[in-house]
Amino acid sequence: MKKVSILMTALMLSAASYAQSTWTVDKAHAKVGFTVTHMLVSDVDGNFKNFDATIVSAKPDFSDAMFNLTAQVASINTENENRDKHLQSPDFFDAATNPTVTFKSKSVKKEGANKFKLTGDLTMHGVTKTVVLDGSFRGPAVNPMSKKNVAGFKITGKIKRADFKLATSMGNAMISEEIILNANGEFTQG
Repeated sequence: MKKVSILMTALMLSAASYAQSTWTVDKAHAKVGFTVTHMLVSDVDGNFKNFDATIVSAKPDFSDAMFNLTAQVASINTENENRDKHLQSPDFFDAATNPTVTFKSKSVKKEGANKFKLTGDLTMHGVTKTVVLDGSFRGPAVNPMSKKNVAGFKITGKIKRADFKLATSMGNAMISEEIILNANGEFTQG
């Protein structure tokens, strides 16, 4: 009877150590951005200054993780105020009607040590499409200041602006059809 009790206790502790937990983005150590090519000759980088992201996972390798991101379109920043206002207009994101860009993952598929494919629904400009993104994972580690568990993620991918009805009146010679997505962030457990 004593052996059964010890075994049950060990199983419960093991299950508790892999209990589902939520990881929140540390905005001071994160960025959500994009790159487009302008007039076929120069790349323009931008990012969203106001965003929130969480990861929910029960496994230490994050193979069951659910990623959620919401970015405020009004916070778009390309280091050019006139261009930022234009990107917020109906010509592009239409921030008044579609104030957020969201991503909600559906699955994570391991692709090797600390590499994975992330499939999920990306919504912007009122259009939702399933996309597959490349991801890499660093950590987990313990933050020496806060003593909390942290993990880092980098997500990259490519989408077509026509799929999201962005700048449909502008040809590829003005703005590239392909948009490169870049997100990099540190997440804290609990």
